[in-house]
Amino acid sequence: MMGLEGLQEQIQALVYAGTLPTAMYYEFVINAILCALVIGPVLGALGTMVVAKRMAFFSQAVGNAALTGVAIGVLIGESYTSPYVSMFAFCILFALLLNFTRNHTKMASDTLIGVFLSVSLALGASLLLFISARVNTHILESILFGSILTVNQTDIMVVVVVSIMVLATGLYLFNKMLLSSLNPALAHVRGIKVQLMEYIFVLMITLVTVACVKIIGAVLVEALLLIPAAAARNFNRSLGGFMLWSVIFSLSSCLLGIFVPMQMDIPVPPGGAIILFAACFFLITSLMRGLLPQFREARI
Repeated sequence: MMGLEGLQEQIQALVYAGTLPTAMYYEFVINAILCALVIGPVLGALGTMVVAKRMAFFSQAVGNAALTGVAIGVLIGESYTSPYVSMFAFCILFALLLNFTRNHTKMASDTLIGVFLSVSLALGASLLLFISARVNTHILESILFGSILTVNQTDIMVVVVVSIMVLATGLYLFNKMLLSSLNPALAHVRGIKVQLMEYIFVLMITLVTVACVKIIGAVLVEALLLIPAAAARNFNRSLGGFMLWSVIFSLSSCLLGIFVPMQMDIPVPPGGAIILFAACFFLITSLMRGLLPQFREARI
């Protein structure tokens, strides 16, 4: 990836010149910032649709299913540091089967997600027993809790490719997916294939979640999808403002979660710090909505 190496050298040159903070001289910090600049806007924008479609816990189920994907990957000989083939394959199958079951059984979404999540975690825990002799299972903690400061060029490439695919699809189908989620009957009358839009959106969430698992962690990626969007929803009356502020909150949380613990020498994992800053934005906007009359009627 000569383009990435060239960008890293340019950033390091700006650090030498005193234009950027000295912490950005290190390659791992540059990689973390590049990931934040990509996943922040993507998760923020996608989170607005997750909130609008009430699919808050779907991404958590997919994220936890990634652990099973990792275990399967190690069993078949894939690298335990970047088992993307097994993670993507298992999680896509998991998400499509979950959505198919929900459509054909009409069971409540939260109940169905709970069933699939429990089965997936049980399968993953069982498979981990088989791979514990080959791999130090503590290494797999990075899948659960992530570490944006340990991403490599492969991780960045995966995030960039997935983000481009998801953004291109989302922009092209945004109006159809939004109408399908808000008024399925009207969407059907207008010739929109509602179930197809649903499956596409499920795939979008799955791809982004798996791409971000190593960066934010399976436990926390759902929080970054949900909390910035929930914070933005507290005080926005328009869909445009809702999405814009969700992107701003998500990107700001990522950058603050990287820089603040590093600059202040606080022993907090970056993934946890990112979610804590997102929670601060949610708390602030919740107080604004509760105390300021102009924000009390904000609805999307």
